[in-house]
Amino acid sequence: MKLTDLFRPENIRQGVCFSSKKRLFESIAHFVVEQLHCEKGEQACFECLFNREKLGNSGLGNGVAMPKAKLPTEATDKALAVFMQLETPIDYDSQDGKPVDLVFAVLVPENQCQTYIPILSDLTEKLSDKNFLKQLRSAKSADEIWQVFEIIDQLAETSDPLPEDKE
Repeated sequence: MKLTDLFRPENIRQGVCFSSKKRLFESIAHFVVEQLHCEKGEQACFECLFNREKLGNSGLGNGVAMPKAKLPTEATDKALAVFMQLETPIDYDSQDGKPVDLVFAVLVPENQCQTYIPILSDLTEKLSDKNFLKQLRSAKSADEIWQVFEIIDQLAETSDPLPEDKE
């Protein structure tokens, strides 16, 4: 799975601030509803994220979270993914106790959940790469984040490890 197939440049936010996980979910819901061009549904989208979170914390550790939700089939026929690099980490109740500053939200049409299970698994694996996370954290714009996604995709095609930063 390519990150550039799941995410789109316009779905990347860099340096955003939230006071809590609830505010983060509200922002994701607002953003998703705007992307779907729906006048209604922001509260429903928020509730989908919030209710899914009650089933199990989406904090993956190392400051990364991957909230997920099912969208009504009539809202969209493909997954919608949002990436947010937070300016200040928020408490997320992750198992490792670390606050979250990188958020990969994935919302999937409810009739396609089985299709996306391997994609979510692959994304989770990518999110364990500390070099990848370091590059995302050091990105200063949404364009730089997109470039990191493109590099990861290119490296995945060649099966090379992510190059170390030369600082």
